Amino acid sequence: MDRVEESSEGDAAVVFTDADAAALYDLVNPWDPQQWPGDGFYDELVRAASSVLDVGCGTGAMLRLAREHGHRGRLVGLDPDPAALARARRRVDVEWVEGTAASARWDAAFDLATMTGHAFQYLVTDAELGASLAAVHRALRSGGRFAFETRHPQARAWEGWNPSGASDVVDTAGRALRLWHETESVVGEVVTFTGTTAAADGTVLRVDRTRLRFPVEAVLDAFLVDAGFVIEARYGDWGGGPVTGTSREIVTIARRR
Repeated sequence: MDRVEESSEGDAAVVFTDADAAALYDLVNPWDPQQWPGDGFYDELVRAASSVLDVGCGTGAMLRLAREHGHRGRLVGLDPDPAALARARRRVDVEWVEGTAASARWDAAFDLATMTGHAFQYLVTDAELGASLAAVHRALRSGGRFAFETRHPQARAWEGWNPSGASDVVDTAGRALRLWHETESVVGEVVTFTGTTAAADGTVLRVDRTRLRFPVEAVLDAFLVDAGFVIEARYGDWGGGPVTGTSREIVTIARRR
């Protein structure tokens, strides 16, 4: 999956902390534009922009790598997760801001805004979507672009989120872990699922519950237009192909009017 949203209460969260979860995220989801086409897609956009706002930046891997590779413009990462931002802040030549998309208060400050790792799908309610898109629109300069992706609902990705897809990893502390996800419910466009982190012997260390929205293109476009965007490009894959009946992604580049 892409991100941890909220942790379970009780001793499990103490055994495997938010900081542990952020470190594990970096291990399981390394940012590598050379290996992963989606990372390469965003890396190209970031390199071409003089100022970038990464909304839902998580541990900041995209912006950290951009700076490492010589980006000289303004780079700002925004995320509500203090533990993820603590890892991001190891790089001090990028601005890191704690907050949600809707809380962004920049005015015409950026040429590019991004939401990577399916972060857009964490905007579940109409109110969250509307407020977040309005804030992103306001943060962009005239003609600025907003790039993001969502999983195409026709691919029904949630059907593969079950314990049979568990993976085994060794974390940075040397602990052998088993990770799996399990869908709890599908109500309209909203999927609720859990992500479990367990020890190798099956002892559950942490359970995180997340809700994601799977909007179709028409719903996405209605919200974008209402916020003042025009659709500049739409792809069904990371190679720039069109959205088709078998696409697993909806990749969007919207421009501020």
